[in-house]
Amino acid sequence: MQKDITFPSQGQTVAGSLFVPDDVQGPTAAIVVSHPFGSVRQQSPIHYATRLVERGFVVLTFDAAYQGESTGEPRQLEDPFVRVENIKDAVSWLTTLDEVDAERIGALGICASGGYVPFAAVSDLRIKAVATVSGADVGDLYRSQPDELRKQLEAAAQARTDRANGKTVEPQPMIPMTKDAADSMPDRSLFQEAYYYYRTDRAKDDRAPNTVDPSSFDRMAEYESYRFIDQLAPRPLLMVAGTEADTLPHSEQAVAAAGDSAELFLIEGASHVDLYDKAEFIDPAVEKIGPFFDQHLTRA
Repeated sequence: MQKDITFPSQGQTVAGSLFVPDDVQGPTAAIVVSHPFGSVRQQSPIHYATRLVERGFVVLTFDAAYQGESTGEPRQLEDPFVRVENIKDAVSWLTTLDEVDAERIGALGICASGGYVPFAAVSDLRIKAVATVSGADVGDLYRSQPDELRKQLEAAAQARTDRANGKTVEPQPMIPMTKDAADSMPDRSLFQEAYYYYRTDRAKDDRAPNTVDPSSFDRMAEYESYRFIDQLAPRPLLMVAGTEADTLPHSEQAVAAAGDSAELFLIEGASHVDLYDKAEFIDPAVEKIGPFFDQHLTRA
């Protein structure tokens, strides 16, 4: 069973989809699935939600505040700290459901949420197990290009000044918006493949316009997804990444920092974006993620 729901988070109304197994009997384990930067729940999260519900989990996907069908102004604001609170509030909402065992809740983050979910779990002990797919630290992605970051910080400053003075602030592209721009980037890179995923019939969705409010840039620049990852232990962490993903070092470094309770699982031949929707890569990922949650969301 799938149904659309809403829950409150940080003064906004967050839109979500709840997936419940047809044969659920009594409170069971549940998983929050959080989407990539600038995405919506109908894109990559649904491929994982539909597979995990078939394995007997209650699954909740949602649109981040300020994005998709959730409320919040300015639109397309990407605030990592709000995103983290959205995940915690999703867990809170799950605990109110008769179908959910509040002691058996895990979380799965894709792309940027592969950073937001572990960050949330470090300080939210209700999240008993964490998995990520193509995990990325958005702050690091922006800080790794200092010249570009300077321009983005200037845009953020101007946006804040303009908004304070009643002026209109235009959103900015978050990925290449044309094929030519995408093809000028390294082959199989995150940003090149993001165009072919988000801007074509493969996954294009009007609820995800692939833009970002410029006041997001300074918020992302000061955020570090894996700054406290060592404090997640002894709770388990599974990070799934493609061997061809340019973001693979993010998962490698996070797992190394997290210690013995963390595991890196590689999908041979997959790029970062391949794990968004391609069955030949998602299926082996879920074959690992499903048993991981089965093992670690079992009552002692």
